[in-house]
Amino acid sequence: MEKTNKAFIQLHLSVMLAGFTGLFGKLITLNEVDIVWYRMFFTSLILIVFTGLPKISLKKLAQLAMCGALLGLHWMLFYGSIKASNVSIGVICYSLVGVFTAIFEPVILKRKFSWIEIAFSFITVLGLVCVFSFDSRYRYGILIGVGSAAVSSVYSIFNKKYSQGIKSRTVLFYQMAAGLIVVTAFIPIYTSVFNIHQDILVIPSGSNLWWMMCHALFCTVGLYLLQIQALRSLSAFTVNLTYNLEPCYTVLMAFVFFGEAKDVNLSFYIGIILILTSVLLQTRRAVIQNKVNQLKL
Repeated sequence: MEKTNKAFIQLHLSVMLAGFTGLFGKLITLNEVDIVWYRMFFTSLILIVFTGLPKISLKKLAQLAMCGALLGLHWMLFYGSIKASNVSIGVICYSLVGVFTAIFEPVILKRKFSWIEIAFSFITVLGLVCVFSFDSRYRYGILIGVGSAAVSSVYSIFNKKYSQGIKSRTVLFYQMAAGLIVVTAFIPIYTSVFNIHQDILVIPSGSNLWWMMCHALFCTVGLYLLQIQALRSLSAFTVNLTYNLEPCYTVLMAFVFFGEAKDVNLSFYIGIILILTSVLLQTRRAVIQNKVNQLKL
């Protein structure tokens, strides 16, 4: 039980750090490709100081590289959503990750579907419908954001599967370093699919450089080390559904720092309440389930 409680603390700390991610996406004026490339680059540099070059098998390296590539694609779509709409829309779309996980996790891990998880996800969908209905100007940003959530869901499932038995710092380092190589090769494809009017791989300077370094240290190294540790004790669905709290943190900060409250209406707030409800229900279910498992032991 103590291990589970520690995992929930780590999880919620990572969610709080994730709440700042959307703000950095707004503060950094580079395009989404540059943001992701430098985020992975700086994170790799920071981690190599602490990890060196730990030895792992080629098979494990390939698995972690695949996870890094999925993470990089998720980030590009996530920041693309923010650039095409606003911070609030980008992070709210991320709430769909729990829905996709409820569908993908049983297929990938070959287990039975949980109708309770489907039900909780349906509450999230209702919340998102309320959010999406408030302004047609953001449809394109919403579409990209939905794709980001789907990719993030697949990343979390494989991350849980392939990171077992490896130190969290080692997992994150190889995901960032190998993922950086894959993302670099993928950039021409991404730019041909999505219209990016800014130059690619511009060297960050001034405030962009400062925000990128903070982004890499706190919202990447700190965030994903906590998330990987939490995944060792909690299911991918529980982790991903709890991350639906991220929009609540980010939206409040976006209201304060960017004045986005003027762009929303009542249906937006109803949607936020429904999403929060789904998270609280799943958290309560996970705690009860772990207590039952402890009694059985």
